[in-house]
Amino acid sequence: MTTAATAKLATGSARATHALGVRLGRLLEPGDVVALVGDLGAGKTQLVRGACAGAGVRPGDVSSPSFAIVATYAGRIPVHHADLYRIGDEDELYGTGFGDLVGGEGALLVEWADRIPTALPPEKLTLTLRHDARAPDVRHVVIEGVGDRHAELARKLGAGPKPRSKPKPKPKPKPRSKPKPKPKPKPRSRSKSKSKSKSPPKSRSKPRSR
Repeated sequence: MTTAATAKLATGSARATHALGVRLGRLLEPGDVVALVGDLGAGKTQLVRGACAGAGVRPGDVSSPSFAIVATYAGRIPVHHADLYRIGDEDELYGTGFGDLVGGEGALLVEWADRIPTALPPEKLTLTLRHDARAPDVRHVVIEGVGDRHAELARKLGAGPKPRSKPKPKPKPKPRSKPKPKPKPKPRSRSKSKSKSKSPPKSRSKPRSR
């Protein structure tokens, strides 16, 4: 029985959609196949740019999908980016060398994958993006993974980013205990010196008169 997993989430801005792509790019491994589905302006290109950034591709290397049907970028792993918007049928796609990229040494990201669904293998990760009718910046994302590897990706993406652990507060320094005052030395009791009784002066005897 084929393993499958589904998750749903929403992004509140183009930056949040890009951040979702960054998380995806950090999880990518060689052989992963990611199908991106959604209307014009749904955020597929933001996801691709984020995934390339997460996989270590330099931002300036990612070309506009309007000018390249298939492009390969060097990052932590090779990232193959295909845009099937201008492809009419599978024969036309075959001429681009797309088939050699599926299950190859790098990860494969495919925009407008629903235009030629038979071009991708059954086991893949599919991200479907839809606009929110009330909030123009919000995108609803359905993540579906088929096969052990891609089901694992779907579960990890659906779980959201790991919360940052708060740094432990530094223990407050203990107040220094005031040194105990030294006891004052007791005053020495002065002993009253016994006054020596002065002997009265000896009276000189007068010489006897002859």
